Order: sequence, then C-alpha cells, then structure tokens
Amino acid sequence: MGDIYGFPGPAGDPGGGAAAQRRRRRIVAWVVGLVLVVLGALGGGIYYLLGPGADKMLAESESEKPKWAGGITPGWMSEQVGLKVPGQATDRRAAYRITSRFDIGIFAFTLPRAEADAYLKPLHPKGSVWIRNFHPSKDDSRQTASFEHLGFPEPETLVKGLLKSSLCPGDTKDPNGVGLKRCVDLYAHRYSGERTRIYVRSYFEPGISPLPVAPTGA
Repeated sequence: MGDIYGFPGPAGDPGGGAAAQRRRRRIVAWVVGLVLVVLGALGGGIYYLLGPGADKMLAESESEKPKWAGGITPGWMSEQVGLKVPGQATDRRAAYRITSRFDIGIFAFTLPRAEADAYLKPLHPKGSVWIRNFHPSKDDSRQTASFEHLGFPEPETLVKGLLKSSLCPGDTKDPNGVGLKRCVDLYAHRYSGERTRIYVRSYFEPGISPLPVAPTGA
C-alpha cells in the first residue's frame, strides 16, 4: 500500500500508486481551497476597512467629538440652570457644548463692581466663603468647555481679582438663585476697579433635548 506522499505500494499491490495519487490530489485541493478562503476573508476585511468600515469608523469618531450647539442665548442658558441674571447686566454671552460623556453649559455677564457685590452676597450660602485662585491652571481639558469660546479669559487661569465658589439647589433663598435646577461653578473676576465679570458653568447629564439649534462643528 502506498503512503500519502505517493511512493509505490508494496509488490503485489498494483493499485497502490493510483490510490496515493488520488489522495495527494485531494490534499492539494484541500490546501488550495483553504488558502482561497483565507485570502477571501482577508480581502473582505481590507475592503471593509478601506470602504464602508472606514466611513463608519470616521462617522463614529466625528460623532464623539465635542460640538458647540447653535442658537444659545444667555437668557436660555440662565433658564436651563435656574440662575437669574440681573436686568442691568451687560456683555452677556452663553454657550452649550455637547461631549461624549456629558454636556456643559456656560454663560457670563458683567456688572459694575458695587452691583456685582450686591448680587453675589445674598446669593452665596450663609457661612460659606469665596476662594481665591491660588493654583491657576492653563489646562482646560478637564472642563472641555472653555470660556475662551465666548471671547473671555478662562477663569481657572486668572489669579488677580478672581474669587470662585459653587452653588447647588437649596443652598440659597435669594430670589436670583432660589429656582436653581442644578449645581453651578461660580467665578467673580474683578478685572478693573469698576467692573466685575461673573462666570457660571454647569454640567448636564443627560444633555438638554431638544436644543434651540442642532449642534454643528467641533
């Protein structure tokens, strides 16, 4: 009987050589088929990655990038947070950013220094204190929503004239903050002898829906 490599069979076995050849052809055909299957799978994977798969991954990557919502006004943002802005405030600006983890709302406004003090003092919880920014940071990656988008310096980077605090629902009975819907970070920057800019930041999880205008761009 012949072996699988096609050597002749023993004497008296005239069919051994033919049987070995048939087995060899079957093995070769099996190996070729297996190679074709592997190559087909690789080709399909490469096509997917270069074609539809690449488009899908790019779309998913784009969808995870932070985006600024359009049509955000200081009045709308103030209403979502539940913190009133004085009617005499000027230079009002607001924005809302959507991220893959949570959304962030920011707004800021300016008041004469005496009026800013009169606004902030009753708003602040009794017994709490404002903190000076002794450790300024230039890295805003933690917040992912910089006030620089509004054209203002980032409060975390300021030292001179900056005080910071936080406020949560139930912390105050002042009319301007009694309707507070979520916790906020507060910053008061006395950037001149006569003016104070007040910054407000709040986090939304889940985000607000619907928004005034669908978000576009990063």
